[in-house]
Amino acid sequence: MDKKSHKLPLTFWIIALLSVAVLRTETVAVNTEEGGFEMCVTLRENTKDLSHHNLTTLPLNLPVKTELLDVSYNNIARIEDRQLINLTRLCFFKATHCNLEFISPDAFARNKEMKVLNVSNNLLKVIPNMHLNTLRIIDLSSNEYYSYGLPNSFSSFKNLDVLALGSKNAVSLKIEDFSPLKDIHLKKLILGEGIQLQKYEPGTLGQLRYLKEMTLNVSFCHSFVIFEKLLVDLNKTQTEKLSLIRLIPDDCNVVVDPFTALKTFNGLRNLTIAETWTNSSFMVKLFRNAWHSQIEDLTFINIVYNEDTPGGLQFPDQHTTPPLKSITFDGIKHYQYSYPKIKVNIENVTNLSYLKFSGTGMNILPCNLMSAIQPLQTLDLSDNLLEESGFWWPLCKPTEIFPSLRHLSLSHNRFMNLAFICQRSSHIRLLESLDLSFNSISLSGPCTWSPNLTELSLSHNNLGNDVFEYLSPHFKRLDLSKTGITAISQDVLSKCPSLTHLILSSNNIQVIPLNLKAPVLQALYIDQNAIAYISEGMLDGLPRLETLVAGKNPFSCTCDSYWFVTALNKSLLPDWPLDYTCSAPPSFADTSLVHFKPGYLFCHPWLQAVVSLSVLTVVIAVFAITFYVCDGAWYTKMLWVWIKVKRRARKGEDRLLKCSFRYHAFISYSQHDSAWVDGQLVPTLEGAGLSLCIHERDFVPGQWIVDNIINCVEASYKTIFVLSQSFVQSDWCNYELFFAQHRAITVDQDSVVFILLEPIPPDSLPRKFLKLRTLLRKQTYLEWPKDECKKHLFWKSLRSMLQAGDNSTALRDVATNVTDMCALLANQDN
Repeated sequence: MDKKSHKLPLTFWIIALLSVAVLRTETVAVNTEEGGFEMCVTLRENTKDLSHHNLTTLPLNLPVKTELLDVSYNNIARIEDRQLINLTRLCFFKATHCNLEFISPDAFARNKEMKVLNVSNNLLKVIPNMHLNTLRIIDLSSNEYYSYGLPNSFSSFKNLDVLALGSKNAVSLKIEDFSPLKDIHLKKLILGEGIQLQKYEPGTLGQLRYLKEMTLNVSFCHSFVIFEKLLVDLNKTQTEKLSLIRLIPDDCNVVVDPFTALKTFNGLRNLTIAETWTNSSFMVKLFRNAWHSQIEDLTFINIVYNEDTPGGLQFPDQHTTPPLKSITFDGIKHYQYSYPKIKVNIENVTNLSYLKFSGTGMNILPCNLMSAIQPLQTLDLSDNLLEESGFWWPLCKPTEIFPSLRHLSLSHNRFMNLAFICQRSSHIRLLESLDLSFNSISLSGPCTWSPNLTELSLSHNNLGNDVFEYLSPHFKRLDLSKTGITAISQDVLSKCPSLTHLILSSNNIQVIPLNLKAPVLQALYIDQNAIAYISEGMLDGLPRLETLVAGKNPFSCTCDSYWFVTALNKSLLPDWPLDYTCSAPPSFADTSLVHFKPGYLFCHPWLQAVVSLSVLTVVIAVFAITFYVCDGAWYTKMLWVWIKVKRRARKGEDRLLKCSFRYHAFISYSQHDSAWVDGQLVPTLEGAGLSLCIHERDFVPGQWIVDNIINCVEASYKTIFVLSQSFVQSDWCNYELFFAQHRAITVDQDSVVFILLEPIPPDSLPRKFLKLRTLLRKQTYLEWPKDECKKHLFWKSLRSMLQAGDNSTALRDVATNVTDMCALLANQDN
């Protein structure tokens, strides 16, 4: 189609529903907080939202670590000194719609990290004087002050980037109002409350020489001279972007040309007209001046268009090439119940590469317009009423109307048939990117995409896991967020070997498998799924991964997350740690994942076993050494003797009650050991009240020795044998041992006690002492200690075995509980 043919009227019949006579109720939100949240908040748990809490004053018991505090929609009239004194980490303070009337100059004196302050939509009568030079964003709009005069304290706000001012009571601008900002590198100024200015002093805005972006929310109708002065002053700054909100009141008849200053505004590149009433004559003036300016991006948002001339918008031919590269129409309403008529010659519009018609009610593609814009590379038709039949209608051939188109957005429309879209979109030969998000797409048949198409968005369509069967191996960027996907596997990625960006946000994926392999994948988005943990080997098959977004998942704060928390390179996570919190176990619920510190030992069972075994080995070694150094063997033997005495005493208690003995013990010893017996054993035991039978003293004279031995053994509760090398050489001692053992067997009583004065190996005993050899292997014995400190315990142990009543009564309670006795050990040989 010849460009010259487009000198004929081009009718915007594309807009099928332009029949609303009033401006849309929604307004353009001037977001002064953009970037403030990311600037200030490190952890979500450090934010405190107290909006709509019926507060009348700022609470004093707030956590010290609070970084963001929102007390909007309360009834807080004043902010006094020291109310926020404890919040030394406070960075973002928001108190909108609070009926706020006063802010003390030192209210934020202790908040040295404050960067964002939003007190818009309140009742402040003056712009508050604040001493806080760390502020970067200040929003004081929608208040009730009568002057835009800034306090001198603003001259110290060296870091200030964004300032928003607005009051319906302030109707003039003077140089002295903004003089504190003349040396401040202010980047963005938002000014006005949608009312008309009555007075403007030239040079007021011109002194903001570092200004980059200006949003002017001021109406003009009969005072466009002031508007021209504003543009002249802004031209003295570095302003590149200008937004004009509510520029013209409803039903205003613009007689003069208010945009002549645009021709000489050399730095201006972006112009936005928003929330305003326009008509065809006004648009002619705007386009004529914009055509000859340096504007590259022209945007119209939420405007009502009225044709006040019979032929509609009649734009005269221009013989120059405008620098215009982008035009956006977002929310256009037509005042009349008819299609608008626009006559424009676009022969010289050779730089226009971006065109957006959004929120216009479009239900059919305007082929005549599109085909006239040959250089068009990006077309955004989102938020309309388009269907397959309205975009690909019979007389509209994509190969002719889109010769240069590379990016197409059909988001928020009514498309349904993916197979049909796939087949028809392949006719747009150079198409690289297609956005089909927020439609009603269904998977109805086979699909073969154009090899040139490398980017596809199907987000917010209920497609499920079957969507992976409809992909192209040529895709590099794929957005499948919120499409009902529940699982992803290696088979899926193998179908897209060229994939560099994969977005799977807001699905129901629970596990990321370990065998994923995507050699060229650079960005993976798996946030807002059902993933409890990310395993160590998950990234092994993604060698070129640079970005991993996995926040807002229900992470499990267990050892399953150990590697992710402690070892993963967090530079891969742009949303770390803000969007990472624990969901399980309940004790960690809502805890930031950055605070979960699992121990290395705790999360590695094999290491626990190694450490436990090592510790056990050391403990055993230490115990063995201590046991040896402290002569633990001897104490063990003594303890064993004491235990056996107690046990046997309980068993023989009934029998002993019926018996009576003359002696506590009969002592059998060699004559060579009489010195020890007479000097140690006898005095000690008899001194303790025990009765002993000694052959030298108690044998009946004239009676046969064997009878004396038998009588003394039977008259004694115990028989004590003092063993030594001399003992084993005595025949009489052997007799005494025999009779004592025979008695013990006959009456079933453990009545034999051995005291070993010196070591006697059982194997060294003569054959005649075979019984003694057997007894020493099986019978417990006491060993006479050489250490003086142990002798006291030796005597206590021996007395405990012999303890009884007097010589005339039966021995009772033989094994008295020796509670004051230390642990005595007596070892029984094998």
